[in-house]
Amino acid sequence: MTIEEIQIQLDGARSFRHYDNENWERFFLQQKKEFTYPYVVVTGSNGKEDVAYYLSSIEKEAGYVVGYFGVSRVLPSKNDIQVNGKSIPDGDFIRIYSQYEQDFRRSSLSDFEILLWISLVFFEEQNVSLAILVAGMGGQNDATNLPRHNPLLVIITSVSLEHTAVLGTTLSEIATEKAGLLKERGQCLIGHLPDAASEAVRLEAQKKRASVFTVDSCHYFTYQDPYFRFDYVPYTKLEILSPARYLLDDAALAIEATKILRLRFPVSEEALRRGLFVKPLPCRMERHRQVIFDGAHNPEAMDLLLKSVMPLTSGKPLHVLFASMRDKNIASELSRIGTDAKDITLTTFSHPYAKGEMDYFLYVADYPYVEDAKMALQNLIHLYPDDWILVTGSFVFANALRLQEKI
Repeated sequence: MTIEEIQIQLDGARSFRHYDNENWERFFLQQKKEFTYPYVVVTGSNGKEDVAYYLSSIEKEAGYVVGYFGVSRVLPSKNDIQVNGKSIPDGDFIRIYSQYEQDFRRSSLSDFEILLWISLVFFEEQNVSLAILVAGMGGQNDATNLPRHNPLLVIITSVSLEHTAVLGTTLSEIATEKAGLLKERGQCLIGHLPDAASEAVRLEAQKKRASVFTVDSCHYFTYQDPYFRFDYVPYTKLEILSPARYLLDDAALAIEATKILRLRFPVSEEALRRGLFVKPLPCRMERHRQVIFDGAHNPEAMDLLLKSVMPLTSGKPLHVLFASMRDKNIASELSRIGTDAKDITLTTFSHPYAKGEMDYFLYVADYPYVEDAKMALQNLIHLYPDDWILVTGSFVFANALRLQEKI
């Protein structure tokens, strides 16, 4: 079996995606396998991958062997499984997949669940000091809620009205679902959540006699190309390699997590500084000349993005090229973009769930639609060589166009 053949099977397993954990729990318990390493789970509406990424980098710089699992929003693959920043070798990926392939099929596991299981097995083989798992959609019913295993820490980065069909229709319902990752006497770190969400998490923690920690705010932050410099108690003049103001909140959560974990995983200030000073994940206000690529895909993320972008433009006009998935209600996003951008161009991209022209019928009277996203971007660059252009609306879209531009 080859990597390419496995990837085809993983792509097919996406059709098994469901928001319940019955198949996964049955499979997990049938394996009768215990994983002995401590692990952290990171969930949230926005920022979970970035918090996990920064935390992994810091712990690695501190000298620990760190496993990282975070399924890509673009194309889930073996690259989502890493130890100390290096993807699982092809041979190990093929070997573990082949060992459990029949069980995967019998249990109708999704691609997310298959990759998670491979990562758990691989981390055990590599004797990792700590594993950091990024949750899928939610919490209680997410595969990262491992049966018979207790996370060292659960991090809830943010809560917004997203995936309401499965997570709940209010902030408190969604927060309760995410807090379902907490186990008896566990620990939870929360970001700057709305009051209703924060209260829901605390109530869930109280039921399980779990501890809740809150993140502090960054102070004295300034951007000086190519990095943001900021203070976070007790540290001063920390740096991240990004113009994205919203990544400061994610870095703060990672820093606070190291403080909570310090008795078991002490981290020096030098290691923390090195861990933060890494190249950000793709499509986080990724700038190439006057074009910015960002994966903001809900109203909260869009607001945070524009608050980061507008200071960077120095008063020059901003033109937005926007595409989205069909399950997104984009009215709030377009309204928010419209307060800062000079114009918005709607487009689409190659994905079975991407919005097409007919999906934008409520908006085409206000915003032009161009079928070919690459052509739309080139037109904007040609028409506005001195202005700023923002490509956003979906991680898949922003990354696809970024790759088409050979960036």
